Amino acid sequence: MALRIGIATIIGGTMVLASGVMAARPDWRWPAFPAGVTAPALPQGSSMSAARVALGRRLFYDRALSHDNSMACADCHSQARGFTDGQPTHVGATGEMGVRNVPGLTNVAWRGGLTWTDAGLTTLEAQAMVPMTGRKPVEMGMAGDDAQLARRLDADPCYRRMFARAFPGAKGDMGYAGVTAALGAFQRTMISFGSPYDRGALSPLARKGAAQFAAAGCAACHQGPDFTDGQVHYVGTAAPGEPDGSLYGGKPPPPGFEPPPERFRTPTLRNVAVTGPWLHDGRSGSIDQAIRRHAAAQLAGVEMPALLAFLDSLTDREFLERKALGPPPAACPVAL
Repeated sequence: MALRIGIATIIGGTMVLASGVMAARPDWRWPAFPAGVTAPALPQGSSMSAARVALGRRLFYDRALSHDNSMACADCHSQARGFTDGQPTHVGATGEMGVRNVPGLTNVAWRGGLTWTDAGLTTLEAQAMVPMTGRKPVEMGMAGDDAQLARRLDADPCYRRMFARAFPGAKGDMGYAGVTAALGAFQRTMISFGSPYDRGALSPLARKGAAQFAAAGCAACHQGPDFTDGQVHYVGTAAPGEPDGSLYGGKPPPPGFEPPPERFRTPTLRNVAVTGPWLHDGRSGSIDQAIRRHAAAQLAGVEMPALLAFLDSLTDREFLERKALGPPPAACPVAL
């Protein structure tokens, strides 16, 4: 029987944080999870509520979050593609090309590491600041524009009402803090446990591929409920010792310095069949190519059609079409 994931509801009420600010009570009802999966931990000071999720959804699809109103989070993270964009890398609002393939957001609430390389970004709220305000490369181009962002959102009566409901008593902070808190709440509802693999509905070929997946050692890194260990590894896509420019601000390392090999965080394999092109640089146009590029030495005796059938069985079609994760209704959900 397929596991149905719906948007949870809030019972009501508020709580007072240590700062004295009123915030939504953490009485969010998560959906039922598969055996062995518990509700994601929330960062200190954050909480879930239906109001925050609704606000975050609206912001996620709103191009007002970019400096020239040209780019929304959803322009890089398309639901039908597992919240990726189908491009090797994405060009930013100022025309600067990105340097990494857009990662998917499936079950991102459980991720301990939220970029391909950075070990310091461990919350969705902190990660949201990277595309909004990052300069290497520039994505949404909102660095230093906290006040402008707040003014832009405050000019919309709907946002004034939604922020007031999502953050009662906090004077509706419409700057970076309020926006990233709401985006984080919405992204934590991107829950996917309804694939054929989860339902125990693997085809004979996919079952064979699952056995080969384990025998080839793929599960050493692609492990756990989301098929990722969350760690960074050298993945065989560059010669040992080749520098990763992102580690040096786009500049070569100092003379005589021996740079580490390229190391990238293990991506989840959930919905992997729809998240191409693949790997950190988006240079692999097929899953077959991506596998051979970084794990060729482990493929002896592996029948690729079976392995690909198993990976395809990780696709959750309901997740890719769930209305609660798609664009919000045009009408404001909070009445006057």
